[in-house]
Amino acid sequence: QVQLVESGGGLVQPGGSLRLSCAASGVTLDDYPIGWFRQAPGKEREAISCISSSTGILYYADFLKGRSLFSRDNVKNTVYLQMNSLKPEDPATYYCATCAGEWHDYPLYDNWGQGTRVTVPS
Repeated sequence: QVQLVESGGGLVQPGGSLRLSCAASGVTLDDYPIGWFRQAPGKEREAISCISSSTGILYYADFLKGRSLFSRDNVKNTVYLQMNSLKPEDPATYYCATCAGEWHDYPLYDNWGQGTRVTVPS
């Protein structure tokens, strides 16, 4: 059974940092494209950072470029998203997922974690 578990969210002041973790069981993350997504209340879920399993290409949404880093620990079968300079517009539930297609095939992300909530007071 595939299970992804996100952690690392919490309350952080504007300008602060968080490192989100996504630990997997039942699947080897290195074999699949992995994506980080977020969904704020009343908004659609959006892709924020993805990695290709075949090319290693990293994608960051424009609003994260320069202040985040996607990394992985294959021994721990875990991926991370370091986010710095957090802003009041960043609060959301953050999810990780594996993809059955290429990293940009967003409808094909099919194994989702339960999410971890990030709160940044304004």
